Amino acid sequence: MRYFFYPHIPPCSRILLIESGSRRLIERLIPYLRDLFGQDVEMDLVTCYAGEPAGFHGRVYNVNDYGGGAGRNALWADLAQRKYVVAGIICAAEPIMTKWKWWLAGKLPAKIFIINENGDYFWLDRVHFRQLRQFVGYRLGLTGSAAVPALVRLVCFPVTLAYLLLYAGTVHLRRRLRQL
Repeated sequence: MRYFFYPHIPPCSRILLIESGSRRLIERLIPYLRDLFGQDVEMDLVTCYAGEPAGFHGRVYNVNDYGGGAGRNALWADLAQRKYVVAGIICAAEPIMTKWKWWLAGKLPAKIFIINENGDYFWLDRVHFRQLRQFVGYRLGLTGSAAVPALVRLVCFPVTLAYLLLYAGTVHLRRRLRQL
């Protein structure tokens, strides 16, 4: 996330796409990205699905081939050689490759753009912070009519946890005192 404070799109010849959502999203996005960045831009893909998306021509890195902690290091070694300047992450409402995509977003020295399930995207930088805040609020259920119950649950959680810990402590203390 090297370009968070840099509002402009850097010139790029290579894009990394992180497919952490439905395959149809990336297939719809590829022609649009070619129009935006040029037909000769190289695209690589990190995915958990077998095969390539329709219309995609580039390297495919399947996370299933990189299992475990050493696998992440091997994937990073493969990706670091390519020196990506721009990376796109699908953030659909599907929990696919969640840990992988945020690990890559934090590790890649690239300008990140986030793609939602509609195929819309925004850049992850300070200029688009309001969109990011709205996106995260929507994903966490903190917008609209779902906001009040979510906030009530958030406030009640520490009280409930404290009550349960106090109850468990009391029960174990009474048991200990009976044994004496």
